[in-house]
Order: sequence, then C-alpha cells, then structure tokens
Amino acid sequence: MFTLLITCFFAAVLAPWVHRRVPKYAGALLALVPAAVFAWLIRQLPMVAHGHSVEQSFQWVEGLGLEFALRLDGLGLLFALLISGIGTLIIFYTQGYFKGHPQQGRFLMYTIAFMASMLGVVLANHLLVLFIFWELTSFTSYLLIGFNHEDEAARSAALQAMLVTVLGGLFLLAGMILMAQATGTWKLSEIVQRGAELQAHPHYLPILILICIGAFTKSAQFPFHFWLPNAMHAPTPASAYLHSSTMVKAGIYLLARLHPALGGTGEWGAILTTIGVATFLIGALMAIGQSVLKRLLAYSTVSALGAMVMLLGIGTSGAIQAMAAFVLAHALYKATLFMVAGGITHETGETSVDRLGGLRKAMPFSFTCAMLAGLSMGGVMPFFGFVAKEVWLHALGDYPLLLLATVAVGATYVLVGITVGWKPFAGQRPDGLHAHAVPISMRIGPLVLGLGSLFLAFFAGWIGHAIVEPAAAAIAAKDLEVHLHLWAGFNKYLLMGIGTVAIGLALYRTRPVLLKTGARLAGFARFGPDAAYRLILSSVLKFAAWQTRLLQTGTLRHYIRYAVLTTTALVAAAFIRAGGFQGLENLSPISTRIALVAVLMIAAAIFTVHSNSRLRSILSMGLVGYGMAMLFTFFGAPDLAMTQLVIETLTVILLALAFSHLPPFRHGSSMRTRGTDLAIAVGGGVVVMLLVLAALDVQTPTAVSDYYLEHSYKYAHGRNVVNVILVDFRALDTLGEITVLTIAALGASALLKLRQGKQEDKS
Repeated sequence: MFTLLITCFFAAVLAPWVHRRVPKYAGALLALVPAAVFAWLIRQLPMVAHGHSVEQSFQWVEGLGLEFALRLDGLGLLFALLISGIGTLIIFYTQGYFKGHPQQGRFLMYTIAFMASMLGVVLANHLLVLFIFWELTSFTSYLLIGFNHEDEAARSAALQAMLVTVLGGLFLLAGMILMAQATGTWKLSEIVQRGAELQAHPHYLPILILICIGAFTKSAQFPFHFWLPNAMHAPTPASAYLHSSTMVKAGIYLLARLHPALGGTGEWGAILTTIGVATFLIGALMAIGQSVLKRLLAYSTVSALGAMVMLLGIGTSGAIQAMAAFVLAHALYKATLFMVAGGITHETGETSVDRLGGLRKAMPFSFTCAMLAGLSMGGVMPFFGFVAKEVWLHALGDYPLLLLATVAVGATYVLVGITVGWKPFAGQRPDGLHAHAVPISMRIGPLVLGLGSLFLAFFAGWIGHAIVEPAAAAIAAKDLEVHLHLWAGFNKYLLMGIGTVAIGLALYRTRPVLLKTGARLAGFARFGPDAAYRLILSSVLKFAAWQTRLLQTGTLRHYIRYAVLTTTALVAAAFIRAGGFQGLENLSPISTRIALVAVLMIAAAIFTVHSNSRLRSILSMGLVGYGMAMLFTFFGAPDLAMTQLVIETLTVILLALAFSHLPPFRHGSSMRTRGTDLAIAVGGGVVVMLLVLAALDVQTPTAVSDYYLEHSYKYAHGRNVVNVILVDFRALDTLGEITVLTIAALGASALLKLRQGKQEDKS
C-alpha cells in the first residue's frame, strides 16, 4: 500500500513532463496509474470480503511515536475502489476535455496528487497520518478549484473552500489529540476497539464535537454547505471527481470510521441526525431552484451527503447498510451526470439547462449516459439507485417523519435527474445553439459508470456480499449480513418508491413555478451562511488592514518597541502566574571586581545612549560586551568569554565600517520619545533580571551535561560532545542559524550586484 501511494505521488510529479512529451496521450498514459491501484484492490476483494484486512506499518518518527500505519478493510476498500476507479475514468476524460490546453499537465498533476491524498485518508491507520493526508486533500482541492486562476470567481471559490475545510481541519486535529490522550493510542484500529472506554471519558463530548466540525466542513454539512456549490467554478473533471465521489465524502468516511468509537450514544445520534436532516432538506430545497447544470448537481450532492450523515446518526444495522449502499450508488450516477454536464458545456458553451434542448441527435452517447445516470438518481428500477433507495426506505421503517422526508427529497432527486438527463436532449434545439458529439475519451467514463449503475443492480446480491457487507461490518464493528435485491416483492416501500417517482414527475411539470419561487427566495441568501462567511472574511481583512497601518509604520524604533513590549508583557504575565519572585536566599555576596565591572558596563551603556557620535556609541557598546566577557571569566566559563570577545570585536569592527558611510547625526529624538524608550527598556530589563534571579531557585535532579555525556556516542555516534550538541541535539537550531546566514549572504550578494550594475550604467 505504501508503494501504491508513493507511485501515485511520483506520477503526479511526472505528469507535466509526460504532457510535454506526449500531449495527445498524456491522460491515457497517466490513467494507467490509478487503473493499477484499482486492479490491486480488486485482488484484495475476496480476502476483505471474508473479514480479513491488509496492514502495513513502519516507524516514521520514532522519537515522537509517529508510525506510518496503513490498513485496508471493508470500509477502506469501498472508498479506495471509488477513488481509484472513478479517478481512472476522470483522468482519461481530461484527455478530451483539455485537448490542446497548454496547462493540461498541471491539471493532471493536481488531480493525481489529490487522488493519492484521498487514498492516504482512507488507508491511514494512524490519526496523525490521516490528518496529514486530510490536509493534503484540502490543499490539492484548492489548486483544482482555482485552476482557472485568471478568473477572480475561481480564485475566490478556491480560497473559500480551503478556508472552510482547513479551519475544520484544525478542529479535527484538536479532537484527534484529545482522542489519543483518552484512549492511550494513535492507531485507528485500536481506537475503534476502545469505544466504551472513550465514551466513558470526561472529554467524550468535546472530542465528538471537534471531530464532527472537522467532518462537517469537509463534507459540506449545514451550516458549512455553502462552499460546495461555489466550488463549481472548478473545471468539470475536478467537480466530477472532488465533489461527487471523493473529497466531499472524506468527512462521511471519517464519521463512518469512528462510528464504533464515538457512535451509539445519545449525543452522537442527536448531532448527526439533526445536522444530517437539515443538510438533507436544505440541499434539496436549494436544488429545485437552480438552472445552471453544475450548481443543480452540486446542491443535490449536498442533500445526498446530508442523507449519509443522517443514516450514520440513526446508527441501526439497516441504516448503516443503507449508507454504504448509497455511497456506491451516488458516486456512480453523480460522477456520470457531472461528466455529461461537462461534455454539454464543452461542446455547446452553454451552462444553463433552460437554454439547452434538442441535443439527442447531436450527442447520442451523452444522452444515453445521462438517461442511465438520471434514472438511477431517481431510484427507478432496474438501476442500482433503486436498490440503494429500497434499502434506505427499509432502514427508516421505524422513523415515519424521516421516511416522509425521504420521499419528499427523493422526488427532488427525480426532478434533478430528469432536468439534467432528459431536458437538454429533448425538444427542439434553440436557435444559435451548435453542438457536436464529445470526443471518445469523454465518452468512456460516463458510459462505464452509467452502465455500472444498470448492471450492478442485476448483480446486487454479489455486490452486497462482496463490497457493501464488509464496509457495513467495519462501520458497525460487528458481523452483518447484507442482502441487496433488485426485486424484493410488492410491499409498502416499493409503493413509496413509485410515489416518489410520480411526485418527481409532477415537480418537473411545475418546474417553471419552482424556478420563480426560488428566485423570490434568493433574497434571503443575504442572511445565510455564505453571507456570514463573506462578512467574517471582510471583517478579518479590514482588521488586518487596520492592524497593518498601526504596526507597520516603516520605523525601526516602533518595531523594536512592539517586539520588546510584547515579549516583556508575555514573560511578565507568565512570571506572575508562576508565583512571581520568591526571594534572594540563593544570592551570593557581590565581590568588588564584579561590582566594578558592572558599574563600568552601566556607564558604558548610558554613554552609548547619550553620545552624539556613532563611532563613540559603537565603542561604548563594545565595552558592554567586553565587560560581559570578563564576567564569564570570573564565573569559570573561559570558552564563553573567548567567544564573546571574538564576536564583540567583529561586531564593533563591522558596525564601525558600516556606520562610517552614514551621514552624521543631525538631531536627536524628542525627550518624550526618549522617555518612552527608557521606560520600555527599564521594564524589559527588570523582567529579565527577575527571571534570572528566580532561576536561582530552580533545582534540576540531574545536570544537563550528564545527559549529553551519557548519550553523545550512544545516539549520535560522536565523542566530541560539543560537536554532537551542535549537529544533533541542537540540529534545528543550528540549521536555523545556517539558514539565516545563507539568506543574509544572498541578500548582500544581490545588493552588491545591484550596486555594481548601477555603477556600470552610469559609466
């Protein structure tokens, strides 16, 4: 599994190069990578179907206990098959969609990197590994949504999606940390086995809320649903992949994965059912008023995601089976409809369904695929959408209100399916609308998935046993028997399904009225979550601008003031909170020589401040440094004294050389400014002095030097302790110092070259 992930990321890096070499076949060649992943997953199907799992792990950062652990079970297999299988078709689809586009290689790189990140999410068996891939999906989706970076709307949508999902990721990280502390492990496979222990923990409710916020933002649940329709500014292949079958289902996957650990409680049921039902209804209500193809599909996707969360919140065996079956059915028909919509727009240039019609003869393949997917979305027999809907209705048999809501919302799915699958192709073609059949590469994906929605229904029993049952068992953390049937006989649920289709057909007949009603209700959007997001973002930007004007004055004195004041305030607050100064018991008597050196340093510091000559100020400041070197000598630190002497000498020389080219002092600062600087300096000095005095009371059980002496050769294989400390134990500090020096050297080199160039121009 690790090899598969590395291969996918490597293919992403190579994608631009492949496109430059073979631009006509780049999509087809790169599609072989997810196809290989899909083939490997199919090979694991028999083993996983029998309740086994594939695991792989190795120590990543041993000192932090970070283990790169991967695990493939029934739930991970379901999502991984969708990610790799639909990913293969999407990448092949881009071959025709981006034909002749100079940035096709860049899009392929983003798409494959996103696919690899999603695979990492569903295969991760360690919370931190999962979080890393989780954030990678947000980053790569940001790149995909904002692919048309010259379009301001695309940039805004990409930023919105990233801000919402990354903010949710921060809540998720906090929940993961608390979860690991509560259970004593970071491994997901162990956490799900400690559900009773976790649910009895005092931090269970905060953990649940934090995890839910992270999942809800990623899966566009109310009130975070607004980013998904806006993300339709992404190219259609990205919308078909990210927003129908993969990214937006990451939150669903996470909730399903953690169901054994967090589910089954009243809090779990209340939160997930409430948010799921709200999203389920709001998404459907918003969908019926849309006329733009992709936004119509996007809002219906929001509704479907709410349904999945609702079923997880109910948490019965039937609801879990229905959720797993619906995940598969939804991915098949929604990815197909997105690709068909992309093909229509690609060939006609039109995005509104109300300005389309009569495309059946010009685009027969697209029409066939659209009808297959639209019928499956409407839950019409004999499609897999019908099979999933039957299981769904059976699962809600004891919940009459939810059953009624499902029938009503199911009717809107029928409406959407007809609107996208039938309306663009029926009737007469409007004047001026030109259309051609999509390229072959844009036919394969919709046709495979559309036929999949049909043929999987005839093999529903096998699909239920091989794919849905292991996934449902992993969610429920117990053995389940899943029986999917294309025909389960005449019963009330079949009648409900027929009624749903009939209501959907009636809604389609009244669609003009629905559009007018939706237009009237659109004014309320200014009070919705999207408007709240824009208000918050605008307020943050205004505050940042005000803060920048206040702090970024361009004056070095102000920057030093802010830095010293902030540091002094924070240190003083921590000092007071820790108990403050305890006394002078550990102070030793001050000798005459130390007092003389201290008086000399104080006098030099005062002279440095009041001198009108830069050279005299530099020399006086050097006396302060030399005095510090003498103090190091008095207290038995000759190595520090030598270092101080060398550094101080170089500093004095360099400052004297640099300042000699500056003009002389014209005038000093005002008395008020000097008084403010004096107060700030004295305050900082007092705080540092008190900290040093307080440090005298700190007693350590063992000296730090003993640790270095004991472990220097053992861990770093070096006998020179000083070198080991600098290179190994303080490696990041040393790396930082080297980086600072390198940047300074590069900056100085650039300035010198710039000055040399100006002199040559003058000559």
